[in-house]
Amino acid sequence: MAEGILVVLEQRKGQLKLQSMQALTLGRVLAGDLGGKLSALLIGNGVSGLAEQCEAYGADKIYVADDPGLEHYVNATYADIVAKAVKEADPQVIILPATVMGRELGPMSAARIGCGICTDITAVGVDGGALAIRKPIFAGKCFANFRSKSYPVMISIRPNVFAASEADSPGAGEVTALAVEASAADPKEVSLVESESGELDVAEASIIVSGGRGMKGPENFAILQELAAQLGAALGASRAVVDAGWIEHKHQVGQTGKTVSPNLYIAVGISGAIQHLAGMSSSKLIVAINKDPDAPIFQHCDFGIVGDLFKVLPELNEAIKEARS
Repeated sequence: MAEGILVVLEQRKGQLKLQSMQALTLGRVLAGDLGGKLSALLIGNGVSGLAEQCEAYGADKIYVADDPGLEHYVNATYADIVAKAVKEADPQVIILPATVMGRELGPMSAARIGCGICTDITAVGVDGGALAIRKPIFAGKCFANFRSKSYPVMISIRPNVFAASEADSPGAGEVTALAVEASAADPKEVSLVESESGELDVAEASIIVSGGRGMKGPENFAILQELAAQLGAALGASRAVVDAGWIEHKHQVGQTGKTVSPNLYIAVGISGAIQHLAGMSSSKLIVAINKDPDAPIFQHCDFGIVGDLFKVLPELNEAIKEARS
């Protein structure tokens, strides 16, 4: 009989990603509500040492697929391993982060397992033995509520919506090695090209400063970069400025860019088209700066400044410098 929670973890260079810790924390809560154990799955090369960190987040059992052939993510190979771990753990709920990797791995793994999946969720709980799930639909215009009475079921959670915290008391931390098929361990023609800039990824940042068409040109993004640097924030952008070639696509927030849920989102010179709102409306605090008082973004922000951004931003940067000093 299915029991407990299995969390599929994501790591980079031997370090658990923040979204994985968020998934473990949620898994611990659901395991308590459902009355089962919390299990975790680690996949990669040299990841066995992360088991202790999983234990700190309450994992009772950690399944580890550790092999040089798993150093880089390969969808079919990883999905096979997830399916194997589910067969071993027999969980009620499988959780993974709705990251770029998770958005692909989740549905493929669910197909292998033969279970349902609900993606990019923003709320979940247990109600009368059923899993009650909430997620945004129609580009964030509304929310849909689902109830799953049959198990197992898979969910992927929107990054930064659920807080990460270690358990008051660690889990049992029992480690079980998963055998890796020879075909899975074969070297793959995969390479990883990383940005040399060292910039924060908007999908993972807790603070984001985004610029839109109101910035008037790529040369003016230096003002935003100064503000982002002072706040320790990632630099975001609307689709309009990415399409204009002012900034790289990796910074784009929105329906055709990245979906973000930071603690603070500052929208500068962004009108607030529905496609952009779909990617950032779940931010915990939204600040908008725009000279148009009728801009749609003001209907969705917590604080708004109606004014010329080229006058507001220098004053804001100066005020932050003084506050920090």
